[in-house]
Amino acid sequence: MMAPRSAQPSHAAAAAADAASQGVTKTLSHWIHSVTLDDVPEDVRTRAKYLILDGLGCAIVGAHLPWTETAARAIFDLEPQGNCWVWGWQRKLGPLAAALLNSTSVQAFELDDYHSEAPVHSNSILLPALFAAARQTNKTTTCDGASFLLATIVGYETGPRVGLALHGGHMLSRGWHSGVVFGHAAAAAAVSKLLNLTEGAIEDALGIACTQACGLMSAQFGSDVKRMQHGFAARNGLFAALMARANYGGIKRVFEEPYGGFLAVFGQGSGMNPPYRTDEVAKQLGEKWQLQTIRVKPYASMAGTHCTIDCVRELQRKHPEQMRQVERIRGIKIEMSEAAFKHGGWKPRRPLTATGAQMSAAYVAAVQLVDGQVLPSEFRPSLLDRDSLWSLIDKTECVHAEEMDPGYAQRVTITFEQQQEQQQGTLTQTLQAPKGVSPALTNEEILDKWRRFTEGLIEDRRRDEIEALVLNLEKLDDVSVLEDLLAGETLNPIA
Repeated sequence: MMAPRSAQPSHAAAAAADAASQGVTKTLSHWIHSVTLDDVPEDVRTRAKYLILDGLGCAIVGAHLPWTETAARAIFDLEPQGNCWVWGWQRKLGPLAAALLNSTSVQAFELDDYHSEAPVHSNSILLPALFAAARQTNKTTTCDGASFLLATIVGYETGPRVGLALHGGHMLSRGWHSGVVFGHAAAAAAVSKLLNLTEGAIEDALGIACTQACGLMSAQFGSDVKRMQHGFAARNGLFAALMARANYGGIKRVFEEPYGGFLAVFGQGSGMNPPYRTDEVAKQLGEKWQLQTIRVKPYASMAGTHCTIDCVRELQRKHPEQMRQVERIRGIKIEMSEAAFKHGGWKPRRPLTATGAQMSAAYVAAVQLVDGQVLPSEFRPSLLDRDSLWSLIDKTECVHAEEMDPGYAQRVTITFEQQQEQQQGTLTQTLQAPKGVSPALTNEEILDKWRRFTEGLIEDRRRDEIEALVLNLEKLDDVSVLEDLLAGETLNPIA
């Protein structure tokens, strides 16, 4: 156990010294190896547990959605039985395949967390990789909850820093699925911490992980594989750490290497000055906690559409009678930042899959107008092709407004056919950020989301046991007890 914090040199000071002499990759590796749970402030540890609970709730919701079932059956046919649970299926696969499928469940329905400055869905990467890694520890030992919690926090801190080095959301504007690019290193870092690798092996793991990173954002327009891409990061980061544990050498100085290094390659053509920011990888480690900028979604759609939803909701609150008259709407204009526009401002066309629907600002605006909510129930296959929605989508225009750059601000303007003089012909609402970003969901709201969204999908007793174990994770002697509860069958929420 480390000495009291007052007797220790700060990690920030140590990181600065290491960065000056050795570079950010070694600095990050040193921090991953040396950080302890005592170094993490209590409020950060608490928030991490609620984030973990939200991630597991997303997995329960996603385990038996149609596209997850398609993936699961294909992989069951391809992969032999192993020692790692596939959540919600009572089936076991090897660690890499299990991590891939469990991540697909977490990311299955656009309900999971995201970092608001460096977009990455951390839980879909970290939790599947870590539970699989816990099964690969020495057979005579178990993985305790405190170690699992610390390893998760390490991953929460690593992914966004790698993303910030590449200018965060700008990667989305360029067409990369940013979280998949940033997430390989996060998974490798978290699993390396769980397996207690040496600093040198951690650097190897980061190098092995980063050389596998990729992710195309064109997956958003309707493909099933959009749901699986963060699973590639979970699987590949886990693979990297397991290979490093076996003394397989990885790329050294992977973040600062000028020829073929991670940042140099992904920064090419960024149009930013500088193209990438190497110092962000190790900036304020142990001092500024990136998980405090991880956001939890209140709506079942892509994060860039949430401000659209909230603008419409606010208009519905202010003008309830007029906003109920959707048949009188002549036009809808949604003004967005560049990242939100390129990610969600595209024009959808019939027929549309649930994936495409959840990624489209025009579609979710129509859903909010017609249904008054954007939750999983609105994306049942039978509801996707409603004429009431598509007549509104046809009247919707999404535009990039430079004044909204960068960030989450949006403006929604709705024009009506004017029938009465006292009614306004045009209603406009501007918001600087959606609920979930400003304000962020509280721990109590995350707990409420967990309970509401998992109700009816698993037995109440099992749900309550999972909740209690996660919120007291430091006291858990063996995390396999928690994963055994996740393994039981779940129901399809949109069947």
